[in-house]
Amino acid sequence: MTRRIAGGGDVLILCDHASNVVPEDIDLGIKPVLLDKHIAIDIGAGAVSEALAAHLGATALLATVSRLVIDLNREVDSPGLIPMVSDGHDIPGNMRAERSARIARFHAPYHAAITSQIRTSGPRLLVSVHSFTPRLENAPGPERPWELGILYNRDARGAAIAINKLRAKGVVTGDNEPYSGRVLNATMNRHAEANGIPYIGIEIRNDLIGGPAGVAHWAEIIADIVSKVRDHLASQGAGAT
Repeated sequence: MTRRIAGGGDVLILCDHASNVVPEDIDLGIKPVLLDKHIAIDIGAGAVSEALAAHLGATALLATVSRLVIDLNREVDSPGLIPMVSDGHDIPGNMRAERSARIARFHAPYHAAITSQIRTSGPRLLVSVHSFTPRLENAPGPERPWELGILYNRDARGAAIAINKLRAKGVVTGDNEPYSGRVLNATMNRHAEANGIPYIGIEIRNDLIGGPAGVAHWAEIIADIVSKVRDHLASQGAGAT
């Protein structure tokens, strides 16, 4: 359930919501057009992850199943692991989903692949790539002004450096926005914080990365920031503990 891009070991790039693929034997009961929306895939995040891996010569692990089948960035006991509703859209096929079977088929192998990669390469920095909508379709709320958001939970080592450097570049950067990493941070909690590895949780506004030019532009900016965060942490002796 994971696509691996081979690269160096000091940075590991992860993309939980890179795919909108729904296996043929799973019927979500939704219109196919919904698979192109943000409820099924983090638009542009997979392409940015690939470009980052190329810029940095880094290894990347990209999920290969839609978040509508199972959300890989949720704990296994989370109510949102297999979504029944997403941004106002009912997912009727998930009402009868066998939770344990989907965990065993998709969630467990994905996280096992991350664990194995960390054990093998010993990365000094994890980078998690997601994207967000300028505004939710079916929920009241203001426009989200941020170009990028940096998320973190208890370990803000990488985040603090990234936020400062992005803002210094003039990037409109959210500090634990548009979501808080103290609430939604499952993959980084499990693989970064639990292992003492610094990380950067990146959210990119998806209207900025909907095409190749936007992907290239933002991947270059983010790669520069990741390099600077990695080097800054290395100069301080920070890394996996």
